Amino acid sequence: MSTTAFAPAKVNLFLHIGAVDANGMHPLCSLMVFADVGDTLTLAPADALDLTVTGPFGAGLGASDDNLVMRAARAMLGEARGPQAPFRLILDKQLPIAAGLGGGSSDAGAALRLLRDAIQPRLSDEQLTAVAASLGSDGPACLAGRPVIAEGLGERLSAAPGLPVLDAVLVNPGVASPTGAVYRGYDAAGAPGGDDRPNLPEAFESVEELAAVMAGLRNDLEAPAIALNPAIGEALEALRGEPEALLARVSGSGATCFALCSSDIEAEGLAERIERLRPDWWVRRCRLGGPW
Repeated sequence: MSTTAFAPAKVNLFLHIGAVDANGMHPLCSLMVFADVGDTLTLAPADALDLTVTGPFGAGLGASDDNLVMRAARAMLGEARGPQAPFRLILDKQLPIAAGLGGGSSDAGAALRLLRDAIQPRLSDEQLTAVAASLGSDGPACLAGRPVIAEGLGERLSAAPGLPVLDAVLVNPGVASPTGAVYRGYDAAGAPGGDDRPNLPEAFESVEELAAVMAGLRNDLEAPAIALNPAIGEALEALRGEPEALLARVSGSGATCFALCSSDIEAEGLAERIERLRPDWWVRRCRLGGPW
């Protein structure tokens, strides 16, 4: 019998990054939310551990050692006590690769949630979170799959402020934006940001209020991502030039940009216009928040 989990796209409403530390890591502070678009992961019985990847962005992906889904599965098996029934994972890859949407981390989070119920005895929440943190800075937040403020190296999570309905548009110009290269660009520029945590209200009453507050904050990786891939800047300016966009920003290390809109109607109109202007871009109207 197979089971399925949704792996939602992650969006950084702001992303403050500190200078690299002695261990080569960057402390951060980010308000992360999740979209109602994403990948789907299925767990099924099998003769041996395996991963099959399908979908429009599945070409070239598989059960390699650096695949986060396989790393999550092997880490879970390493934590388990006693023999476990072999299984197969099937990933329907709908999100672009190296896109700033936490796709790999969200896929791994879905794998952890599926395997938590499949592996006996069941791992504790602490064990599950430790595995997620070992997979990267987005791991713990993507395991949670709900709005959070992430700090430290992504392992310190706290509740996000209350959020209104967030209708949004995601746009990816069809280029990859490798996280390592963007961080190196940030370091080369002198790491001009910082991992400061802003003062935020307990809740935002409207998307307009949220957009106004976020406009005063930053994504410190936006500039180095655009410097490495000017197409990201083109997509960002396309969104910022449209009247429906209350706020437009790069998510994560790119290449995906997002725009917050005041309603679903505005988001639909914006998405349709961008699709007509640039049919070669990946464009998705969505709702941000979570869990989904």
